[in-house]
Amino acid sequence: MSAAARPFDGLDPGIILDAAERFGVRCDGRLLALNSFENRVYQIGVEDGPSVVAKFYRPERWPDQAILEEHRFSYEFAEREIPVVAPERDADGNTLPSHAGFRYAVYPSRGGYWPELQTADERRQLGRFVGRMHAVGAVRPFEHRPAIDVESYGERSARFLLEGDLLPPGLDAAYRQVTDALLERIRGRFEEVPQLRRIRLHGDLHRGNILWSEQGAAIVDLDDCRMGPAIQDLWMLVDGSRQEMDLQLMDFLGGYRTFCEFNRRELVLVEALRALRLMHHAAWLARRWSDPAFPIAFPWFGTPSYWEGHLGDLREQILKLEEPPIDSG
Repeated sequence: MSAAARPFDGLDPGIILDAAERFGVRCDGRLLALNSFENRVYQIGVEDGPSVVAKFYRPERWPDQAILEEHRFSYEFAEREIPVVAPERDADGNTLPSHAGFRYAVYPSRGGYWPELQTADERRQLGRFVGRMHAVGAVRPFEHRPAIDVESYGERSARFLLEGDLLPPGLDAAYRQVTDALLERIRGRFEEVPQLRRIRLHGDLHRGNILWSEQGAAIVDLDDCRMGPAIQDLWMLVDGSRQEMDLQLMDFLGGYRTFCEFNRRELVLVEALRALRLMHHAAWLARRWSDPAFPIAFPWFGTPSYWEGHLGDLREQILKLEEPPIDSG
């Protein structure tokens, strides 16, 4: 099997600790694997100091320029006192060294917990935080990172699954029919926002990528930062019934507009972006299936019941895209 199929073969504890030592970390031998699949992330104990976190990037996923652009983006936030867990620099000022064929970055270890966002005040506070992020993200575009769009997240995902014969026998035609209908409705929603403004985004801003503490929010894991519409960094933070999501989004935007303008026409994209994420996630799992960590973590993937459920989710999105869009008031 190729190195690309099993990209982290050879990344053993010795190499991990050696990489940290070469970076300048005085390791005490403690090593804890953290929950991560796209990359490999470890908490490393430090002699006479707080632990650090080392992220080893998946080979061949991003070119160096794209990873360094992610790092620079985090430093832009830090320079404007927007709390972010940014990579540290080694003695030569590098944030992306390599060791034994693996590119990696070292981060400070920061405590916190997922935000509950149960109150309007918490939602407005986080909305202000995202507004500050987007005010920075709107200053200039990315040069080396892609966009969240219909082609990359939707069309390319559907093609990969269909052309790779990854669906159970008999489901190919149903999947093609459902995704064709879904993509048509998704494109229609994007057409409702002429001259859509795309800015630099976190791109994967769910609650697991936000650390909440008494000092407020801090963001982590900019690995998926891309160009896209502002609503992408907001819709994953709302849940519940349609009415509950409307009210929550109104709170978020109430804080957001303190620091950044928001085009209300982007609200028509919420269910379209949710559908694209569903399609992208299924293709992501399929693309990574040869990585031994994935069958262990996602044993249900690829089963007939999984695909039936996935088709059901996509059909539900078709129905949602035929309803009036979410309204923030």
